[in-house]
Amino acid sequence: MPVQTSIRPPPQPSPSQKSGSDFAKLSKKITAAGLMGRRPGYYTARIAAVTALYAGGWIAFVLVGDSWWTLTVAAFLALVFGQVALVTHDTAHRQVFRLRKASERSGRIAGNIGIGMGYGWWQDKHTRHHANPNHAELDPDVLPDVLVWSQDQARAAKGLPRLLGRSQAFLFFPLLTLEGFNLHVAGVRALANRTLKHRTLEGTLLFGHFAVYLTALFLVLPPGMAIAFLAVHQCLFGVYLGSIFAPNHKGMPILTGDDRPDFLRRQVLTSRNVRGGWFTDLMLGGLNYQIEHHLFPSMPTPHLRRAQVIVRDYCRDLGISYLETSLVTSYKQALTSLHRAGAPIREARAAAALSKA
Repeated sequence: MPVQTSIRPPPQPSPSQKSGSDFAKLSKKITAAGLMGRRPGYYTARIAAVTALYAGGWIAFVLVGDSWWTLTVAAFLALVFGQVALVTHDTAHRQVFRLRKASERSGRIAGNIGIGMGYGWWQDKHTRHHANPNHAELDPDVLPDVLVWSQDQARAAKGLPRLLGRSQAFLFFPLLTLEGFNLHVAGVRALANRTLKHRTLEGTLLFGHFAVYLTALFLVLPPGMAIAFLAVHQCLFGVYLGSIFAPNHKGMPILTGDDRPDFLRRQVLTSRNVRGGWFTDLMLGGLNYQIEHHLFPSMPTPHLRRAQVIVRDYCRDLGISYLETSLVTSYKQALTSLHRAGAPIREARAAAALSKA
């Protein structure tokens, strides 16, 4: 399927397919199938397993101690931190707990304390993403802060996005090594925003995590080895986290201005599913069913596979494009889109070089 960089509003729906009605019918099908029901047993087992792996990783860190083998522990903990982030994600969407307070409390424990990610900052950002996925002005995930996601953004780019834009497809995965650090920095920077709820609590938990984390590293390891552990751990954590989220929307249509299809089409047309078995489900935390997750954010992860059959068939009946690819193809489409988005920057540089010649 060709990778698009923009999308126009679809044709006006017929009277039987007015905005919202298509999704309402789908929602009834999903509810009738029992797929919105809670799964406390699943989440109890999953959280217990992730907690055990988290504790086991730090115990291994202490036992291995002053040895370069500790870098294998750093790599292991990078994967565990990614799994904690996925649990935090599900908690924020109230897949685990029905009540808001319980969700926020557990989210701060997992996010702020567990991995040093500002839960309040991330939840606000992620909520805006879900409301307007891949909208160039409204989705914070496609704002041109470091990379450009469309040719229009490339033409207007200045500073770092313009510097990186011409080669951004080649730089994408190397840049993901900084994503773990970026999460920490963004969470701290958000503390200066007075609209952030529970700023004192958020800051206390965040800096508490940083203090314990750094103390453990420099208490157990020599300085050089501690820095190496930190670099391996945080860089691989960033790559893993970025690799989970990159297949979901990158390379899918970008909405602009008043481009605003109805809810069903807005979520389906801008999202991509990734094919795979139980291992893919485990490593991507169910976000490989991105279309179903965006349509039903509070649906428990283990129900997404069953929901996919219903959603895919429903989209086919309505003639709505439903994209599902392999993991490798999803990365290829994302990188191809990034390369195309940066074309105006490359062309401008080439024109400037010719004018000087």
